[in-house]
Amino acid sequence: MIAGGIVSSKLKKKIKKYSKIPTLSGMNGKEIAERMLADNHIYDVKVISVPGKLTDHYNPMDKTVNLSPDVYQGRHVSAAAIASHECGHAVQHATAYSWLQMRSQMVPIVNMSNKMMSTVFIIGLIGGSYIGLGFTNLLMVFIALQAIVTAFTLVTLPVEFDASRRALVWLRSSGITSEQELTYANDALKWAASTYVVAALAAATYLLYYVSMLKD
Repeated sequence: MIAGGIVSSKLKKKIKKYSKIPTLSGMNGKEIAERMLADNHIYDVKVISVPGKLTDHYNPMDKTVNLSPDVYQGRHVSAAAIASHECGHAVQHATAYSWLQMRSQMVPIVNMSNKMMSTVFIIGLIGGSYIGLGFTNLLMVFIALQAIVTAFTLVTLPVEFDASRRALVWLRSSGITSEQELTYANDALKWAASTYVVAALAAATYLLYYVSMLKD
């Protein structure tokens, strides 16, 4: 929790810092996203604006690059970095990137696991023995569900790192940003990726903790 808080705070500061630095091209996030999609011959993905801050994401279900207002309209380094990163996911989708496909297939299973974990926790509180489930059995179910969640966070890592790599390669080749701006974009994306690393470490730590309880 402490590490997650530090990384999240640092990311917000980086995004705020680089949102004050205009890009060489003067293009906003929407224009940058559309340019990257076109350069990768992707014409069936829409770039839209969604409310909130740091709510940017790519939705493979309806093929939309969703950008927060500051990124959608912004003409700064942060907008360029985030918009191109989300388009990196669109490129992954278009090229059938294996890790993204695996992650997408895991989403419904992970959602079900999260719901079941809440149910198992409630059963444990009211006393699983009353319905024929002892502590060990409940814990084993919880470990299995946590293992699925942990696997999902680990699969997410190569997906996010690859999207950032694609974004930086394209920003350099397209001339959208200068070399200095590219360094700033790389720094921002590095901290964004760190949030996923912390999430994976947290999930793995919880899993090991539950396993240690089983051994005890």
